[in-house]
Amino acid sequence: MANLTSADWLILLIYFFFALSIGLTLKGTVKTSRDYLQAGRSLPAWICGLAFVSVSLGAQQLLGMGASGAQYGFRAIQFFSLGAIPGMLFAGLFLMPLYYGSNARTVPEFLGLRFGKSTRVVSACVLLATAVLSAGAALYAMARIFAALHVFDSLFYAHGLQPANIVPVTLLAAAALVLVYVLLGGLAAALYNQVLQFFVMAAALLPVVLLGLRGSGWSAIKSAAASAAERGPGHAGFGGFVLAALLGFVLSTSYWCTDFRVLQTAMAAKDAESARKAPLIAAAVWLLVPVLLVLPGPIALALPTPHTTEFVRSENGTIYHEIDVAPPADEAGQGAVPAVLDPATGKPLRAAGGTNLLDYTMATPNLLLHFLPGGLLGLGIAALLAGLMSGAAAAITAIHAVFTCDLYQPFIRRNASDGHYLAVARWTAVGAALLALGACGAALRFGWKLESLAMFCAVLSAPLLATVLLGMFWKRATAPGAFAGLAAGIATAGLPAVLGRFASGPRFSWVAWMSSGPARPVDVCLTILAALGLNFVVAFAVSLRTTAQPEAELAGLMHSLAPRPARAPSPWWKRPEALAAAILITAVAINLLFV
Repeated sequence: MANLTSADWLILLIYFFFALSIGLTLKGTVKTSRDYLQAGRSLPAWICGLAFVSVSLGAQQLLGMGASGAQYGFRAIQFFSLGAIPGMLFAGLFLMPLYYGSNARTVPEFLGLRFGKSTRVVSACVLLATAVLSAGAALYAMARIFAALHVFDSLFYAHGLQPANIVPVTLLAAAALVLVYVLLGGLAAALYNQVLQFFVMAAALLPVVLLGLRGSGWSAIKSAAASAAERGPGHAGFGGFVLAALLGFVLSTSYWCTDFRVLQTAMAAKDAESARKAPLIAAAVWLLVPVLLVLPGPIALALPTPHTTEFVRSENGTIYHEIDVAPPADEAGQGAVPAVLDPATGKPLRAAGGTNLLDYTMATPNLLLHFLPGGLLGLGIAALLAGLMSGAAAAITAIHAVFTCDLYQPFIRRNASDGHYLAVARWTAVGAALLALGACGAALRFGWKLESLAMFCAVLSAPLLATVLLGMFWKRATAPGAFAGLAAGIATAGLPAVLGRFASGPRFSWVAWMSSGPARPVDVCLTILAALGLNFVVAFAVSLRTTAQPEAELAGLMHSLAPRPARAPSPWWKRPEALAAAILITAVAINLLFV
């Protein structure tokens, strides 16, 4: 149980103060819908780059990376590092110049410019669905953590409030805080807050990892990681290194290249060159992020497992017996990772091999409790809240931009005043927050798995990647071909859900993973590859049978037809391509240390 001191509450209050101050400070800059939805396209590259990273460190990632480290060992580092960095570099070098140069406000609007209204509407609906689920997952993750850690119990007990109200009140307060600064300052407030949240998370996790390395020792941590890798699926050694990197690449490429929650950060840059630099800056920062977030998992496993112990001491001839009672979940777990208890019996649930099932999601939060003393624990709780708010804010700003720009303005009410669209965007943000709370409530009600929600979003949005690549690199791709391919890809991604109604087991249905599991990344990757492949095949076949657009209409929408900005001559090592190559080589070198 977390016992917060006055200093901890002060840290939390300071964090909330700065979060709201950013929104209040930027309120005066929001005069048009462009200011609200695109931050006026005025932000420097470093702000966009750090926000690019912070958006990707929402509650699912903050908790999920540590959980993956406890579940799969060091292979999780390769999964999140080498799996992510190539996608980030590709987005910076090839995609952002086209996204930004087309003057599209959203990714669906870019696809609409390239392929027409039908593809725009379908892609907008997919992004809205994944954004709502993502925001709900962020709130759901924090609900589980705060309930397990009993962070705010003492505050509620002091005011005579019922413990059952702790989770809903905490979620409502966090969602309200996010909504307030988004309504005040729009996308700019969200991005500046995401930069603040990045530094808060780094300030909390870095000392914890260093203390864990010092306390447990590298050999014990490495041994715990190796044991986790042996329990998990896949291969050890270099084979596992390659497999983890490939799985991460398949799962993350569509996220970095098509997910508007991330790309809106770079599209808010002040010019095309800054927009291109933002993902490259993010990739450079990301070199160390997976190490920082994954290591808490093996460190938590390497800690001593709590056990109920009895102490006998004597004072002035009086003998005192003291019992330190460890919770049953902690006693049945490993290190600081508790076991999963059966709600009906209170006994640990068993895996197929007879071992206790572990609640890996608690690895990072329990490590924060273990190493951060009173007075600094508030920093750890602020880091958890930062992850929640970062993911929720990114989802809300993406939802109000996509709905306003891609559905409301072109199809519901055209040619309205700019003030009208600004009001619609703000009301949409309110609706997005309510939908996120509803999704969170559904997840809590049905006991969905956090990692399964993330996999669900990955599978649902993956077919967009094939459509984007065809539009950017193949002149012959047509609007009917793109729409048919996207529809076929989405249907293929949803096919396992249909099969899951007629066959049991997670292999047939990633929807089944929401209530059972654990999720199998290999099966998800196969589903994604099938959806991408069918999208390519159908789009190719239909495009060859339909009339292609004149090349003049494709100017600025394809890589080969995009205008090249005039640049002063510079040495090869100062070019973006050289920076990208250096980042990739460094990533491989860092990851080889954990083979």
